Amino acid sequence: MADSKVAFELVSPERLVVSMPVDMVVVPGGEGDFGVLPGHAPLIASVRPGVIEVYEGREVSDRIFVAGGFAEVTGERCTVLAESAVRVADIDVGDAESDLRTAESDFASASSDSDRADAERRMGVAQGKIDAVRRSSH
Repeated sequence: MADSKVAFELVSPERLVVSMPVDMVVVPGGEGDFGVLPGHAPLIASVRPGVIEVYEGREVSDRIFVAGGFAEVTGERCTVLAESAVRVADIDVGDAESDLRTAESDFASASSDSDRADAERRMGVAQGKIDAVRRSSH
């Protein structure tokens, strides 16, 4: 059993982002981060904006920012259906900061609850991208 892996798939609306066996994956769940190892109990969870960490052995081999979505976990597999996904190394902080300013402006001028909620969600995603890059550079 020491050689067992978890089949990890990360899917965005545009494409299959990752499909590979991994030792562990840590997912930013709606109720908190959770790690998935072989033999994990089945669950379905919401995914909040944050970074998925993929482990090979004891080392993080990939860090991918997701803007939210859902995860399905079984004893052998972890599938994340993400609203959007981008490798942390590929995030342009300038673009994320611009997106944050735009969302903050939209929030301030929103005239309905749905417009405010949309702007607030976009602010969270943009800030999450900025935070992900800052954490990875330390």
